[in-house]
Amino acid sequence: MSAAPDILIVGAGIFGITSALELRRRGYSVTLLDQGPVPHPLAASKDISKVVRMEYGEDELYMEMAEQAMNGFDEWNQTLSRPFYHETGVAMLAMDDMQPGGFEYDSWQTLWKRGHQPERLRSEEIARRFPAWKTGRFTDGFFHRRGGWVESGALVGELIEVCRREGVMIKNDGAASLIVEAGRATGLRTADGRIMHASQILLACGAWIGTLLPEMDAVIRSTGHPVFHLRPTNPDLFSSPEFVTFTADIARTGWYGFPLHPSGKVVKIGRHSDGLPTDPIKGERSIPASIETELRTFLRSVLPELADAPVVYTRLCLYADSIDGDYWIDHHPKIEGLTVAVGGSGHGFKMAPILGALIADRIDGSNNPWLSRFVWRTPSAPKSEAARCSD
Repeated sequence: MSAAPDILIVGAGIFGITSALELRRRGYSVTLLDQGPVPHPLAASKDISKVVRMEYGEDELYMEMAEQAMNGFDEWNQTLSRPFYHETGVAMLAMDDMQPGGFEYDSWQTLWKRGHQPERLRSEEIARRFPAWKTGRFTDGFFHRRGGWVESGALVGELIEVCRREGVMIKNDGAASLIVEAGRATGLRTADGRIMHASQILLACGAWIGTLLPEMDAVIRSTGHPVFHLRPTNPDLFSSPEFVTFTADIARTGWYGFPLHPSGKVVKIGRHSDGLPTDPIKGERSIPASIETELRTFLRSVLPELADAPVVYTRLCLYADSIDGDYWIDHHPKIEGLTVAVGGSGHGFKMAPILGALIADRIDGSNNPWLSRFVWRTPSAPKSEAARCSD
């Protein structure tokens, strides 16, 4: 019988896999548990791409974190088997002149405050630089060279292999319940009834957190967000640098997207909004026809060359939305030996290179000034990230 690990992690998405790797490198024995296969096909991480950006309106803490994460993506590009991060830059477009209080304006100002140099884009410059966009539809905005997109699902697969090589035990088992004895978490019961013990338990299972810790349903909700992969008839028009990662007045419309995927040859477009309440276990994962109609209307008005492109794949990307839009990374206040790391809220993957250290610092008590934002809390009122569109 093998010895119980120091840490048992539930969930092999980007929170779980990065924390497993970091904790292993700090000398802990680690077992990573997921209902499998990994990468799990229904996990938020499992897609062809995720946006990498540092713009968060006036929120300087997240921008500081994103700056460090981008350095981490650069390092991964050098140390992993191949580059997964693609720095196309990000165009943040606005339908009206940028104004204080707006996501684009506040992001622009915060970038300059922190020493970055985004390029202002007016209508004529948008048309010249990015000819796929309908002239005059967006009148203001900016382009920031530092940013782009990452091959999310492929990167998770790579990190899983790195974990295996470095001694993380990965098991395809579903966790059915926590085992708590005398106020301390001592292990898990798997779906097939087996008992797994560990010195510490880390729940990094995203939208599935309520199945193991029902009290989290009050602060973490599971929502589905539409993603479309379209195949353009003119792929060159949608290839970088003539077409880059973008947000399209995102706090108003919710729409964002990517340049042509180099291997998939599709343009991915998604919507970052309040989303659809979605049960992570039994919930419907198909996109309502009305949302595709909204997409077509949007495309006809701003990207006419893509308006009739066939949709070759769709999915509802599952968010674990915290009630205030911030990550939830802390020890349980009443159960010893239990730590929770969830609440990606649609902006977790862009922090992938720093997430593992952030979570590991919480577990081993290392000083990390960012962690005070993500403590166990009772938010006074729901709020969300500045880029989030309200449906």
